[in-house]
Formats: sequence, structure tokens, C-alpha cells
Amino acid sequence: MSSEPDAPTTSIASHGAEDVFIRGVSLCKDLIGQRSFTEVIYFQILGRMPTSDQSALIDACLVALMEHGLTPSVLAARLTYSSAPEALQGAVAAGLLGVGSRFVGSMEGCAALLQRVVNAEDGAAEATRIAVEHRAARTALPGFGHPTHKPDDPRAQRLLELAHERNVASKHVAAIAALSNAIDATYGRHITINATGAIAAVLGDCGVPAEIARGFGLIARCAGLVGHLYEEQQKPTLRATWEAAERAVPYEAGKGEG
Repeated sequence: MSSEPDAPTTSIASHGAEDVFIRGVSLCKDLIGQRSFTEVIYFQILGRMPTSDQSALIDACLVALMEHGLTPSVLAARLTYSSAPEALQGAVAAGLLGVGSRFVGSMEGCAALLQRVVNAEDGAAEATRIAVEHRAARTALPGFGHPTHKPDDPRAQRLLELAHERNVASKHVAAIAALSNAIDATYGRHITINATGAIAAVLGDCGVPAEIARGFGLIARCAGLVGHLYEEQQKPTLRATWEAAERAVPYEAGKGEG
């Protein structure tokens, strides 16, 4: 029996002289003009078409994540573009590098917590365990809290409402409700479910695995960054941002020198 490993393969795409195939489906005949971008995103990543309700919820998540003002990822993109305007893609890439566990991409951490609740025999007890662990460690709870949207995040509320309206809400939406209750009880105050928390729950109930959830944040933020870069072309902010940074972080002699 051979010990040679199987040769690597891909199941995503192939092409010939007359067509391109994604997951075995004709791009020209069955996808272009027949399916939405959101549907094909889901199909290309997961290998199956979403239901119409799943597609509507995923689309709503992408819309919710696309734009949130002059966030760190946007600032990185705009400043990079101002330094290298010949490389739009470099500026977008700079902004996407800022999609992480604190901003935009925190749905991944929340999705992992929700999976713990979903997999537990006693979901409520597991939710309490998670809340107690984070409070004891003094670590942030991914998917919860927001400096501006208080007492509740309107984006999260709308996404969760839509999940119920579209009959997508299932185990993961129930899990975030249980986790929210446990967090409030453990911390002795209300901590809002933020947009990425709701998105983690909604994507989970749409069949998106926790380990790929952040990818949807990247897809959405990419579109938002392109909009900011077009505005940067028309109304440059580099000088104002640079001067604001110098005012906010003044030089202090003698600190850390020598």
C-alpha cells in the first residue's frame, strides 16, 4: 500500500475555451445574470446555494458591516492611498489588514463562543461559564459592547429581528440571547449585543462555520474601503489627519530616551 499522500486538488473552479465553471456550475449560463453576488459568495465558499431567506440575511450582514465611518481600517486605507496613490489595491489591502479581533472581525471570536453554547448539553450553564471566565480574566467579550450604541446597537437589533422575520433564527440566535442574559447577570449591568455579535449568530444559523465568519467582514469592508478611497481622491484628508495626530499625540522630551 502506497504511503504517498494524495495529490492536492481544488473543487472551486475550472475553465475551458468557452466557459468558466464554479463548483461545477456554468458561470456564463447559470450564474451571471441568474444569481446575486451574495448568493455566489455563499456558493463559492461553501459549495451550496443559500436559500432565499439565508441570502437575504447574509446580504443584510454585508450591508451592516460595509460602513462605520473613520475607523482604524478606513484611516489605514486612506493614509496609505495618500502615500501611494498609484496603488489602489495596496490601500485596500492596508485597510483589510486592520480587520481583526477588535474591529470588524470580532464576529469570529463571538461565533466560537456561540458554538460552545450550541454544543453544550446545558446551553444556559455554558453561557454563564463563558461570562464568568471573561469577567475573571478581564478580557473583552467579542460581539458585545459598543462605545456609542447604548443601551442597544440598532444594527444588531435589526439583524436579529430580520432573522426571526425570515425564519432563519435557530440555535445560534438562541445562543446569543442566552449569552447576553448570562453576561448581564454576571456583570450586573446591561452590555449590548453589537453588530458583529448579531452577525456571528445570523451567519451561524445560515450555515457559515465560525472559522470563516471573519471572511464576510472582509468582503463587506472591502466595498466600504473603495468608497472611502474614491472620496479621498476627491477630498484628500491626509494633511488634516496628520495634523490631528500630531496635536493628539504631542512629543514629550526625555521619555524613553537614553
